[in-house]
Amino acid sequence: MTFMPRMTSQTRAIHPLRPLRWRRWGGAIADVWHVRGEAGGGGFYSSPDPRLVVFLGAPDSALRLRTGPDAAWMEGIAAFYIPAGMPLWSELTEGRDYAHLDLHLEAGPLAQRLRAPGGGSQMERAHFLSGGTRAAALAAMLADEVQAPARPEMMLDGLLSALLCEVLDLGVTEQAPRRGGLAPHVIRDLRSHAVAALHRRIEVAELAELAGLSESWLTRAFKQSLGTTPQRWLTQLRLEAAMALMTDSPMPLAEIAAEVGFADQAHLTRAFRSAHGVTPGAWRRARLSAISSNRDGLVQASDDFPS
Repeated sequence: MTFMPRMTSQTRAIHPLRPLRWRRWGGAIADVWHVRGEAGGGGFYSSPDPRLVVFLGAPDSALRLRTGPDAAWMEGIAAFYIPAGMPLWSELTEGRDYAHLDLHLEAGPLAQRLRAPGGGSQMERAHFLSGGTRAAALAAMLADEVQAPARPEMMLDGLLSALLCEVLDLGVTEQAPRRGGLAPHVIRDLRSHAVAALHRRIEVAELAELAGLSESWLTRAFKQSLGTTPQRWLTQLRLEAAMALMTDSPMPLAEIAAEVGFADQAHLTRAFRSAHGVTPGAWRRARLSAISSNRDGLVQASDDFPS
């Protein structure tokens, strides 16, 4: 299946100045936005896929961001990385025209890019960059290729890897390659299989058989490619599915827990709090409140992409 971004975006008082330009290559879609935002405008964004965003131009303190409804606003951000499932709010304190490069990333290929020691864990947390001339230069080159394609995908992939190194602040030891990991197509197959079977218990032996590996080799390969164990990876998939259901359906938490494979609501709550620092009930209330308060001026970013 071709990777498509699945971001939910609700914005207010933000108006496109130019048609959206985008370009797709292996495990990534890059789009360039040119918009005008009014004072008090902003948005709420959530995606089951990781995202890397770079503002094209000098950081502007009028545009501020936060990752929780009660979190402190961050100003002067030049670029940021948001892991899968983490919500993001934006707000403009003054009217502005601005542009940004938005990269939607498929989890499996991203994990392969970050397969070095420490890289896999970096994709699980948010990163915010307040400066960085190298990141700005790389983003400008990538944005140019999106808007007026002239080079092959090899160049896009190289620029994306370089941007990840800058925004995630990967050091020399984190760039050393490791062998024995999972191929991107194997990760995709395992993910598709697991997502279809989340409602039931999934054994590591089942995944190992699908990958054609022993359980011990699969566990080592998971650690090298994704920086985690198969069990924790399955828990993350279950949490992603639970977040989608909490947003899109009125199902009680107990039913959602059963639907995505948790033993009961208490099991879901423990896993959710460990991963996100809040209970699923509190996250759901904040999520639905944000959607309700931003319903005016709703813009679905995904509608701009062809199916």
